[in-house]
Amino acid sequence: MIWALRRCVIAPLVVALAVVAWFTLPLWLIGAAAISPIVRGRLRPLRFFWVVLVYLTCEALLLLVMLGLWFASGFGRRLRTAYFEGIHYDLVQGTMWVFFREARRVLRLRIESEGPGPLDHRGRPILVCCRHAGPGDSFVLIHTLMAWYGREPRVVLKDTLAWDPMISVILNRIPARFITPNPGPTENLEAQIADLASGLDENDAFVIFPEGGNFTPQRRQRAIDRLRRLGLERMAQRAERMIHVLAPRPGGFLAALDAAPDADVVLVAHTGLDHMVTVGEVWRELPMDKRIIMRWWQIPRAEIPAGREERIDWLFAWWERIDTWIDENRPAEISTGRS
Repeated sequence: MIWALRRCVIAPLVVALAVVAWFTLPLWLIGAAAISPIVRGRLRPLRFFWVVLVYLTCEALLLLVMLGLWFASGFGRRLRTAYFEGIHYDLVQGTMWVFFREARRVLRLRIESEGPGPLDHRGRPILVCCRHAGPGDSFVLIHTLMAWYGREPRVVLKDTLAWDPMISVILNRIPARFITPNPGPTENLEAQIADLASGLDENDAFVIFPEGGNFTPQRRQRAIDRLRRLGLERMAQRAERMIHVLAPRPGGFLAALDAAPDADVVLVAHTGLDHMVTVGEVWRELPMDKRIIMRWWQIPRAEIPAGREERIDWLFAWWERIDTWIDENRPAEISTGRS
């Protein structure tokens, strides 16, 4: 039922909305221009509207192209073959290139990468662990991995993102998983993640967000409380000292490590995409005239502990390091909350 709602109702509505938006474009532009002088930020409504329109247009066009590919693949029978998977990866990369090129131009953003570059990862599969501060970081990370690092990502995402029809369709045609951070008793998420991480080759990147959700102060506190309920007081105290990230949930990451024994680990932190979870937060915090910094760390497989408890402690230690890096590199206008 949910699948039918997403494919047969929401997806056509997105296409129709894009058509209506373009036909009524003059009205939107006039309205956005009229309120721009009274809204904080230089031409914020106009720039915000244009970025939304570009995204909506990309989504509508990609949905139509993927519908054509469904017919071309024999009504979906050959969609999961290597040939059609390659086409869909190319579509993702091309769509993101167009969207980010326009977003950087309109919002006047600079995306800078620090740490190991693409050549440092060549010839080996990688497991990419990224902090999660909102849906924007998922897009930026995937775009960076594909455009700069030449990787084909296999990504684990929260199931709520499946309500976006473009994301839902495309990720059901390439290796990916939608999961819920709080599964039922019959769901074995670690087995699903291990299956996705199996068989990585030298141009693959397995992507996971160990926090299990976007950072909010409420989720941070719930993560700390959860550790205490499990009797992990020492971990709870460590989580309390981390201000900008949630305590990582190690199960999925450990499952991926076991399933991909030849893969190095790459940890990613970023600043400039914080506090953008709800529509209101996107409106208030949409980065304009700013610099987004992505920091990469590569850990060779030989340096990763072998035991489960040692790996959990190792992951927590890295998350503490990421929290410190974020605190030192956050935009000046955003309060850190530290005393």
